[in-house]
Amino acid sequence: MTYNFSRRISSLAPSAIREILKAASQPGVISFAAGNPAPEAFPVEAVREISARLFADRPVDCLQYGITEGYAPLRARVRTALGEQLHCGEGFDELIITSGAQQVMDLAAKALCNEGDTVLAESPSFIGSLNTFRSYGLRLRGVPLQEGGMDLDALEALLQSERNVRFIYTIPNYQNPSGVTMPEEKRRRLYALALQYGVLILEDNPYGELRYEGEALPCIKSMDTEGIVIYAGSFSKILAPGIRVGYCLAPREIIAKMTVCKQVSDVHTPIFSQLLVDEWMKSYDVAAHIKKIRALYRAKLALMCGGLEESGAAAVLRFRRPAGGLFLWCVLPKEVDMLKFAGRTAECGVAVVPGSAFAVEASDPINAVRLNFSTPADSQLRRGVEILGEVVKAGI
Repeated sequence: MTYNFSRRISSLAPSAIREILKAASQPGVISFAAGNPAPEAFPVEAVREISARLFADRPVDCLQYGITEGYAPLRARVRTALGEQLHCGEGFDELIITSGAQQVMDLAAKALCNEGDTVLAESPSFIGSLNTFRSYGLRLRGVPLQEGGMDLDALEALLQSERNVRFIYTIPNYQNPSGVTMPEEKRRRLYALALQYGVLILEDNPYGELRYEGEALPCIKSMDTEGIVIYAGSFSKILAPGIRVGYCLAPREIIAKMTVCKQVSDVHTPIFSQLLVDEWMKSYDVAAHIKKIRALYRAKLALMCGGLEESGAAAVLRFRRPAGGLFLWCVLPKEVDMLKFAGRTAECGVAVVPGSAFAVEASDPINAVRLNFSTPADSQLRRGVEILGEVVKAGI
């Protein structure tokens, strides 16, 4: 039988880069290609205790349907935390619990965009969000990244020239994949530009709590007095990704439409996961837990950076140490072929992600690889950077 797929899905062809990343699943291969939290970062005992208590005291609540907007006590608790810690949330805002922050991108695109509309995004940017936007037939235009975040002059030029720009997608804290953090003055100018041109901002902040140096910067949503910022957050990086709990704070009218979209998608985020997160926030010292995982990742980042320097790999893998997040962005010299380099490291037992996987447009000039330091064990980090050094010394 011949299967006829929708135009929006038919256009999403598998990338040749996937063939390189398959090497990560082979026995003995050290993967710097993932983006998972470290297993030792999970508060296993807390989750075990909460789960046992919930099923002992509230088994029906754990297994019953919930409302689409999310478990009311959790919504209130997250809203309070956002207000107290990030100074987010105006009277016109509402909050919905989602199945991970990734679903915020899906619901925003579904609720706000028509096929052919334009989304402006930092280039490079998170492949999961980019593919979500592509799946709705949206036109993606890349804004080059600088050391301090997206090039706002280039952004303004696109705002002037592009038609039907629905929103600007940005990851201002420890951006995936680049690790770049946008300075406060740039965040304020970005907000001002969006307001001037009547365009929404979709602010994705999955790594905001994973800060290893410097002071926390105000999120763009905290500047939002006019209802133009959609804020996406997640418990995946501070609690556990497998529970699939994220959230979106946005103007009430937008949340209402996202709610309808969610009702025809998954009805609601799993209620047990929501109860678990609510109890964790209520009963445990979340700040102490975050301090612990920051120390864990700070040490892993130092191990990777130091190892790249000591092994000689840094001669080719040129990086700036990020202030937080889970990734190290390594720019290659022009004469080094990125795909060949990634293929060679895979053959030698280390999987990395070619930077072209994160390109917003096919023509974006990206010659880099992304390394993840959170997932591998320390022994794998040490050996992996040694192998990268051996590859560099052998010549590419």
